[in-house]
Amino acid sequence: MQRVSSPLMFYSHLLEKDGGDRAGGASPPTGQQLSSGFFPAERRALLQLFDGRRTMSLLLENEFSELPEDKSVDTKLFLDTVSHLPSFFDCLGSKVFTVIKSDINGNITKIRGVYLKDPAKYVTLQDIVEAEREAHGAEWPKVGGTLALMWLKRGLRFIQILLQSLADGERDENNPNLIRVNITKAYEQALKRYHGWIVQKIFNAALMAAPYRSNFLKALSKGEEVTEEDCLAAVRRFLVNYTATVDAIYEMYTDLNAELDYTV
Repeated sequence: MQRVSSPLMFYSHLLEKDGGDRAGGASPPTGQQLSSGFFPAERRALLQLFDGRRTMSLLLENEFSELPEDKSVDTKLFLDTVSHLPSFFDCLGSKVFTVIKSDINGNITKIRGVYLKDPAKYVTLQDIVEAEREAHGAEWPKVGGTLALMWLKRGLRFIQILLQSLADGERDENNPNLIRVNITKAYEQALKRYHGWIVQKIFNAALMAAPYRSNFLKALSKGEEVTEEDCLAAVRRFLVNYTATVDAIYEMYTDLNAELDYTV
């Protein structure tokens, strides 16, 4: 397939290829093409062009790639994509969530630092974890990129559970426009067990400042006026490859016995 520099040029290319008539066989790029890096910069615009719908900018501009059959996670692709996620926590309003945002940013930086030392050696995340196991002996896994990825995956799981809870329609029937139920579920399942009572109390206080559901979805859409139905459809689409990636990292830590259970 010929590489083109913009969605409109891509569309024009299809029309020219089919004699100027879209009905002559031109079809939109497949989901696999969009997620495999054929059109990394144009992904959201192409989806809008062919779907005719607005999308959830913050999420769909930086979708995760589909994993290969062996569920290996390409280090560079992962780092490039996940580096856009910390801004997710700005949508939650309370400054308390900046602690999680800062933690995620810091762990991404640490993993990237390890990767850049030898990109050819650390092609996948598992390459990093296994190499550090060999290099650090008894110190492992509480060291280097292994420790950073361990904490990063927990922050990513928090995002996953929160978004999945919203997509599943879970809400407080007495306060349907609040997302405290969703945030609480995500925190309790992904992070609470690793936090001491002081951090837990800080989080409980942050719940009181959680945004309204409608405001949160609008923030994810970067202020676009979109329907809740379209927002949640975009969330579900984003979650497909995102959930698969987070699950694969958790499975890797289980298989390599790299998980640690301590509180901060």
